[in-house]
Amino acid sequence: MNEVFVIEKFDKYREDNRREVKAAEGGLPQNLWETYSAMANTYGGVIICGVRERKDGSWFATGMKDAPKLIKNFWNQINDSKKVSVNLLDERDVNIYEIADSVIVVINVPAASREHKPVYINGDMYKGTFKRTLEGDYHCTRDEVQAMLRDQSRLTTDMKILENLDLSVFDKESVKSYRIWFENEHRGNAWAKLPDDEFLERIGAAGNDLRDKYMHPTCAGLLMFGLEHTITREYPNFFLDYKDHALPSVRWTDRIQSQSPDWTGNVFDFFTMVSAKLTRDLEKPFQLDGMVRVDETIIHKSVREALVNCLVNADYFLPRGIVIDKYPDKIVLKNPGTAIVGKKQMLRGGDSEPRNANIMKMLNLIGFGEHAGSGVPDIFETWETAGLSEPVIEECFGENSPSKTIVTLPLVKKIQKSIVNVGVNVGVNVGVNVGVNAKKLLDLIFENPSISAVAASESLGISKRQAERLFSQLKELNLIERIGPDKSGHWKINLPQPTDS
Repeated sequence: MNEVFVIEKFDKYREDNRREVKAAEGGLPQNLWETYSAMANTYGGVIICGVRERKDGSWFATGMKDAPKLIKNFWNQINDSKKVSVNLLDERDVNIYEIADSVIVVINVPAASREHKPVYINGDMYKGTFKRTLEGDYHCTRDEVQAMLRDQSRLTTDMKILENLDLSVFDKESVKSYRIWFENEHRGNAWAKLPDDEFLERIGAAGNDLRDKYMHPTCAGLLMFGLEHTITREYPNFFLDYKDHALPSVRWTDRIQSQSPDWTGNVFDFFTMVSAKLTRDLEKPFQLDGMVRVDETIIHKSVREALVNCLVNADYFLPRGIVIDKYPDKIVLKNPGTAIVGKKQMLRGGDSEPRNANIMKMLNLIGFGEHAGSGVPDIFETWETAGLSEPVIEECFGENSPSKTIVTLPLVKKIQKSIVNVGVNVGVNVGVNVGVNAKKLLDLIFENPSISAVAASESLGISKRQAERLFSQLKELNLIERIGPDKSGHWKINLPQPTDS
């Protein structure tokens, strides 16, 4: 088994997005297959049969009458293509254990590769595909299933040639501006002398259709250089939105959104405008490179890197679109869709697989973005070097909203710990027993005052509702308080001063 389930820790486990218990007293539970699909389509996990959950969330073994029969039935069904679309398991993934004279069966479900997704049940891709959240299994929408189908191919969707369009859909000023950026980055390069159609073909914005011999835009070219009303014909849910929340008393002080008639509404112009606004107020310490002043720091570069990641990993077919919010103490970037390589691999780095490889190529050619998959780890390292609170990456799944990725970049200095463990210190000094998870939550708040309930639940391995209850408990005990509004505010720990002994 893997680290998700170790039999010696049975009494400490609770259900979460990686662990699910089934009573299985009457044999193989039919709802087990929904959980199999959900875990395979998300992060993987374990299904523990022969176990029930108490009201407080703890587990107890109920056992089962005939574990070998249950296992045989399990293998028969998982290898039946009418029941399950793909079997991801081998014999090592199903194990029998004994707890207090009761027999339990533990089934390890690996996360499916993108080539195998969607993993679905009962022979119906659109009705039988599930994903898993901290709240349990939920039925995927048609849009989410189609997103998984799009991600199966190594050829990203933005490489598709749009045979029904010609190059007149490109905004000439956007193309001209991009070419200036390109020439500044690649002085003397032969591409700079090419006519527009050939240049656009070289960078991946256009392609020659073999049937009619004419040049047509690619999906990436349309997104980068098209006009909003043309883009939305191919991508009906396309939307770009930037808001500056400099003053808490108003909804925003500055806004750029793609449906405005004042500009093109395309990805390239959005990137150039928003990257300038995001970095405008960042500190610029006086530095010289020889006799030339350096006006930017690694923080500026990392903020642009985060914006590039947001744009190249977005699924532009999904609703809600790109949303960038700038607050005095943080930057929040949201894009529809989750990382193809998964959050864990994205944090580890070394495996670059953007959803929109052509858009990534075009931004690389003008000096932005990373090829080697090191972008996200570099951002974390930059924040650590600068002494800022650690960035937070969240992948959100839900029944009533499309999948999305949220990256929060705090712009406040990380408080240096003067004690070993904040949570334990608070509990000792105020003489209250706030519980292990509450103490851990205090530590998370100490490290990142802007942490959300979703991010806290992932770190603690509990549900979002449980995390929200912990926040409420700490508030009632006056151990934490909310500073500012829900979206743009942060938590403050009312840390007691150590008493003299």
